Amino acid sequence: MRFSNFPVLIPAFTAHILNRWCQIHIDAPLAISNDLLNIPFLPNRGGIVSEPGYPFPLRATFVHGSDYLRRDHDGRHVRLEVTSTARDDENGSLVRFSYSGIVDVTGDAGRVIRGDGNATTTGFGNAFVLIRFETEDAFLRPIEDRVYVGSGRFIVEANAPTIVEYKISEVAAACMAMY
Repeated sequence: MRFSNFPVLIPAFTAHILNRWCQIHIDAPLAISNDLLNIPFLPNRGGIVSEPGYPFPLRATFVHGSDYLRRDHDGRHVRLEVTSTARDDENGSLVRFSYSGIVDVTGDAGRVIRGDGNATTTGFGNAFVLIRFETEDAFLRPIEDRVYVGSGRFIVEANAPTIVEYKISEVAAACMAMY
């Protein structure tokens, strides 16, 4: 069955590869209230990179970031509000990378967010986000006018900071899918 007139997803960015690039390293959560946590990014420890062939090449390192998680009343989900700043490694331009989303915390992702000792690396499919970019860089400015969505997971390794990985896609009309 073919679905006409539905949008398609174009792979655009990855916010993690198993090296210094595209990682969001996070610090210990700060409890603001019983239902609100702040999770700071570790500065200069991760970044975001465009997928091969994506028309807006970006390779940037996070210089600042903060993640707010608000737990729903039933405790099954948390709502994300994230704002960060990344610096393009090639030309030094700054990019605001912000997103909102929802995470199902009834399983593995919940153990990571709570900081449980038995937390392990999670799969994709429990965290989804809507992403916005802002920049003064003339070449990258078109990413401000696009809609991006992402699916995330947590990477947990012994004696290392927890890493948040997002696969990010641009939402486009089917006829616009080829650049």
